[in-house]
Amino acid sequence: MTALTLAEKILAAHAGLDAVVPGQIVIAAVDVAIAQDGTGPLAIEQIEELGSARLKAPTCVFFIDHAAPAPRSELANAQKTIRAFCASSGATLSDVEMGVCHQRVAESYAKPGDLVIGADSHTCMAGALGAFATGMGSTDVAVGMASGQTWLRVPESFRIEVTGELQDGVEAKDLMLTLIGTLGADGATYKALEFGGPGIDALPMPGRLTLCNMSVEAGAKAGLMPSDDSTRAFLAALDREADWRPLAADPGASYERVVEVDAAAIVPTVSRPHAVDNTAPAAALKGTRVDQVLIGTCTNGRLEDLRAAARLRRGRRRAPHTRLIVTPASQAVARAAAAEGLFDVFWDAGAVVTNPGCGACVGIHEGILGDGEVCLSTANRNFHGRMGNPGAFIYLGSPATAAATAVAGEITDPRELL
Repeated sequence: MTALTLAEKILAAHAGLDAVVPGQIVIAAVDVAIAQDGTGPLAIEQIEELGSARLKAPTCVFFIDHAAPAPRSELANAQKTIRAFCASSGATLSDVEMGVCHQRVAESYAKPGDLVIGADSHTCMAGALGAFATGMGSTDVAVGMASGQTWLRVPESFRIEVTGELQDGVEAKDLMLTLIGTLGADGATYKALEFGGPGIDALPMPGRLTLCNMSVEAGAKAGLMPSDDSTRAFLAALDREADWRPLAADPGASYERVVEVDAAAIVPTVSRPHAVDNTAPAAALKGTRVDQVLIGTCTNGRLEDLRAAARLRRGRRRAPHTRLIVTPASQAVARAAAAEGLFDVFWDAGAVVTNPGCGACVGIHEGILGDGEVCLSTANRNFHGRMGNPGAFIYLGSPATAAATAVAGEITDPRELL
């Protein structure tokens, strides 16, 4: 019997085949299909052009998260279109109060072994649950929603073998930025990044979600984790233990490339403007003045991320010239953070805590940068204009690095404050 990688195993099952090989084109059944307020209206238009009487994908969800609540009339009208379509079609609506699509998919919809497609490039985050999750264009997602199927080229797989454990003050974000810096922004184009090894076995789900979220920043089609006891514990905490099943690659599966990473050797790492693979140790960037810090987004807006930031913020004010914005990834995260008193820590530190959602990450509202300003963000992209102004400069780092930077007013290795 052919030994399959995790990506091959999931795609074969959804195509009704015993095995698949890289490069093979398959027609696969879709479990979860999503769109957000930026991509949803076009998907809806395509579904209506197809004349579909009903949506055939088992779970179809539209998220209003990128502009939540709407800051402009044209965005409000797009959201109105989504609400009306969900009401008439039976698709699920996740409205402005609920949070970022990728966090919500992990909390409520994706499960091990699923095929998840989304009209958003960071849909790959759901791979942390042992799913094959990938971003597509709005038209492709519309067809998947309407037909319940999608076509895919089976990707080659890279095995990311992680050993060791992260040091105190070093986070999964630092590991992923280091990996992207090594692979390059297009070093894994249309590959499946399959993470494994003792370093992954020891990594809790929040860190796994961060790694899979940013797989696309190396060009990957998907990022995947095995479904193990950590997956089970994560789902059980959400009253979803019935959705769990163990899932891993077959022993002896063939990989195009094996990349070995020693987690113990990773240091706090920052991506410099204007590319995610333009990385450097945070300590090497000491002295880089920062006007704004953003802690949150789908990449690092989970409760554990806010805890890591609050640990360094407690009893410390932000630098006078540095604004601090905190945006929880979902309502569930916001409720838990408020109950723990984390918001009080941030408010005492001089932060603005915003509604759950994408917030300043996409440059639509809630933190657009001024000309020449510098931001250290826990987001996943730092392209020209990403935060609303092509004349600004975005650095990326972990929640701990962001918190330390807000204290110092310049990029800072968080271990200096521990």
